[in-house]
Amino acid sequence: MYTTDTPVGPVTLWERDGAITAVRFCAAQDSEPTPLLLAAAEELREYFAGTRREFTVPLAPEGSEFAKRVWDALLRIPYGQCAAYGDIAGEIGSPKASRAVGGACHRNPIAVFIPCHRVTAKDGDGGYAYGAEIKRFLLELEKYA
Repeated sequence: MYTTDTPVGPVTLWERDGAITAVRFCAAQDSEPTPLLLAAAEELREYFAGTRREFTVPLAPEGSEFAKRVWDALLRIPYGQCAAYGDIAGEIGSPKASRAVGGACHRNPIAVFIPCHRVTAKDGDGGYAYGAEIKRFLLELEKYA
C-alpha cells in the first residue's frame, strides 16, 4: 500500500497481482511502494492537477457480479459528466435496481479511478461514501455544476 497527499486529504492505494484493488480517502502505514502504486499515485496527482481525464493503470475491484457490472458502467461515464442511479440501473439491464446501484457505488473499492462520484440522484447530489464535501470537490474539479 502507498499513501499520497491530495487536495482533499491523504489517499491510500492498494494493489495485488499487478492491478489496483483499492483506493480510499485515508492515511495508512506505507509499505515499500511498487512501480504500479507509484504510477497510480502519479495518475491521481495529474487528475487533481487537472491534466488527466482518464486513468490507465489496471484495476481489479473485488465485489459481487452485480457490483462489478455497476462499476464497469461507471467507467463509461465521461469526465465532467454525471449519470443518475436509475440511468446506471437501466444501462446494466436492471432498470428497477436504482437503490442497489447506490449500494454498489457506496461499496466501490477504488474511489476516483472508478468514478462513483459522477453518479447523482435525479433530485440532487446523491450520496458519497467519503462525504458530500469530497463529492462536490471532485465534481467541481471536473467542471460539473
